Amino acid sequence: MNFGQRLCGHLQTVHEHRRIVRQLCFSLGLYHQGWTHDLSKYCPSELIPSVRYYQGNRSPYMREKELFGYSSGWLHHKGRNRHHWEYWYDMINGVWTPLEMPYRFVLEMVCDRIAACKVYQKEKYTDASPLQYYLSRNDRRYMHPATAAQLERLLRLLQEAGETQAFAQMKESLKTGKPL
Repeated sequence: MNFGQRLCGHLQTVHEHRRIVRQLCFSLGLYHQGWTHDLSKYCPSELIPSVRYYQGNRSPYMREKELFGYSSGWLHHKGRNRHHWEYWYDMINGVWTPLEMPYRFVLEMVCDRIAACKVYQKEKYTDASPLQYYLSRNDRRYMHPATAAQLERLLRLLQEAGETQAFAQMKESLKTGKPL
């Protein structure tokens, strides 16, 4: 692919991802998070490597990591977006420690994972896809235990109850202030 094709493809992917996240966040009443989700993807430090390593079937950050062992775009992204568990890591008394994520950002993370799976899997997406992706990675080993348990609970709810019912329950839990 030439530069123009990669640029257009990447921007189309980002716009579609943000549209889905916005729709899901709005259904939960998370309007600010829906509007501002992943705006850092338009910063040159994320946009340039993302266009350079765009493939269309997965995150460009994955390709950049394969080539260099890290992704400069991802390092920028995770440090500016509170819906990523990696944002919630800090040095406490000389030890890197996972912090518990506020519930509203866990919900945005669920929306983010659904949207990513829908964008990249297209017609192969099912309500089980986000849970399958989560279980295929080691993320939960590094998350705060309460955050990991909450995320898995929500992704299992999605798989078992379906998107409409799961989001109705998530919205109610947000309204009552009692996380699922």
